[in-house]
Amino acid sequence: MYISSLVLHGFKSFGQRTSMTFGEGITGIVGPNGCGKTNIVDALRWVLGEQKQSILRSSRMDEVIFHGSRNRKPSSFSEVTLTIHNNRATLPLEYTDVEISRRFYRDGESEFLINRNPCRLKDIMDLFMDTGMGSDAYSVIELKMIEAILSDLEDDRRRMFEEAAGVNKYKKQRRSAQRKLEATRQDLERVSDIIVEVESQVRALRLQLKRFARHERITAALKNR
Repeated sequence: MYISSLVLHGFKSFGQRTSMTFGEGITGIVGPNGCGKTNIVDALRWVLGEQKQSILRSSRMDEVIFHGSRNRKPSSFSEVTLTIHNNRATLPLEYTDVEISRRFYRDGESEFLINRNPCRLKDIMDLFMDTGMGSDAYSVIELKMIEAILSDLEDDRRRMFEEAAGVNKYKKQRRSAQRKLEATRQDLERVSDIIVEVESQVRALRLQLKRFARHERITAALKNR
């Protein structure tokens, strides 16, 4: 599995549609300071579902949209499309090429697509979980991630190794099961409260029924006199 192409349109400094193709092996991107090299890394993380604005080096999400230049008007949306050659079937999809797209509009509306079919952000996150290519995975190595590996804090190192070992999927499934169990427990507590309330109402109705039956007997006896 490898990235075969990346298309940016209106993303940060890429005001016009820009397409890049990659092959297997190592690809180097070079250029002067300020030409947008880091924005390419941001685009990779963004299309894979990154939501943290600090990681995207933005204070607001709409800052990922091209804000215009002297010769070009601001863009009304930002779009990044990533194509992955799934030659080893690492992704659980029956496609040799998997296309992931993300759009963001100035009004705050977002769109996510897998092979041009609308999907949820969760679908993209689940698709890349434990593949090493998620938005928070080790496929993008930054200085702070190296510091985390060398850190004395066990939690920092553990998160990196768990991602590499592919256990995050099972931890997520466990958390989901725990949430369902907690929701079921709360439902059972509510059912118990309802049962207590209904039993109280049943006792009151039984008492009323006895009084009504007594009233009927007395009324019938008076009529027979």
